[in-house]
Amino acid sequence: MLQNKDIIITGLQPWNFALGSNIANLTLTLSNTNRVLFINYAYDRLTLYKLRKEKKIQDFLQAGKQKKIQLEQISENLWIFTPGTILESINQISFGFLFDKLNKINGQRFAGQILQAINKLEFKDFILFTDSDFYRSQYLKEKLHPAFFIYYIRDNMIASSYYKKHGARYEADIIRKADLVVTNSEFLESYAKQYNLRSFFVGQGCDTSLFNSSRIQILPESVLKIKKQFKSVIGYVGALKNTRIDIHLIQYLATNLPEYAFVLVGPEDEIFKDSGLHNISNVIFLGTKPEKELPSYIDFFDVAINPQRINDVTVGNYPRKIDEYLIMGKPVVATKTPAMTYFTGYVYLASDENEFLSSIHTALTENNPALNNQRKLFAGSHSWENNIIEMDKVFQKVTSEIMCINENS
Repeated sequence: MLQNKDIIITGLQPWNFALGSNIANLTLTLSNTNRVLFINYAYDRLTLYKLRKEKKIQDFLQAGKQKKIQLEQISENLWIFTPGTILESINQISFGFLFDKLNKINGQRFAGQILQAINKLEFKDFILFTDSDFYRSQYLKEKLHPAFFIYYIRDNMIASSYYKKHGARYEADIIRKADLVVTNSEFLESYAKQYNLRSFFVGQGCDTSLFNSSRIQILPESVLKIKKQFKSVIGYVGALKNTRIDIHLIQYLATNLPEYAFVLVGPEDEIFKDSGLHNISNVIFLGTKPEKELPSYIDFFDVAINPQRINDVTVGNYPRKIDEYLIMGKPVVATKTPAMTYFTGYVYLASDENEFLSSIHTALTENNPALNNQRKLFAGSHSWENNIIEMDKVFQKVTSEIMCINENS
């Protein structure tokens, strides 16, 4: 069982990722019953140069000069380790043989750093849990010799432009190496099964301790007055990235529903910043808010939306915001994708602009306390604790299979 184990976690996001992350929530939950070492994303040369004026980079470089092991204990069972090595910036290299050679060098440096932390903490017979980091973590199974290797897929990363050159073959390789692959959507489970039959959909978690009515705070007057100016508030919380969120859909909705305010909470990419949405009077950008304030903003909405673009990046995506909306009892309208059919009966799913528009009207009209409670109960079952339980079920299944194979060989 996933209890009383030593677990090492690597991934694509740092521990203090501003928008929150699946892997941070999983790490915290696992650390309730296991010793966990979380490995921060190792810096490459280009990133260090771009961020050289930031304090965290200055601190990192200073620690390197002093040859300090950057290992911080967060709680009784949880440690955060920042690798002291500097990796080569190689993503722009098109030639496969050169990329492979340099990535292997990066992987050796990365593994060497992690071994320092392993030895320091005296981790034994540990589980390696890797969140989508198929470049830097590619060689960790060979270099660290974990007792068990779990690969976690919570997004179709290889569809993003960053991984176009080499991502598909590298992720396929690391999936094949894994003893177990777990995913947060059935779409991603089907994708992983092409390379490893021990691939399973285990659902998604939601921070039920954060997203609940007890965390609601009074919002600034500048926000509260929006409800005095408009008939209803239609809201979105999350990163505003053109690759994922449909600018034209938001524009269509806001133009056709001028009596409603469309409140967008989250950081914008450059395309959003330059978009015509900023010229529409009932589209209101509130910017990035601390994670602890997000329940209050969701509570402020009359309807929560996820106007997602449909592309290779999003088609299999399980947006964590959906559970966060639902657990606050909010009616939700979202773009219909294969992964989103999981929410049928709890979320209004729209296939086009007109369906999205009519679904907002329906969501406002039908909303009542009974539906609110149904949404809360449904999303509440998706706690991170329950997500770990689902992982544990397939972990036990696979470990039993491996034991039988070993006994019969």
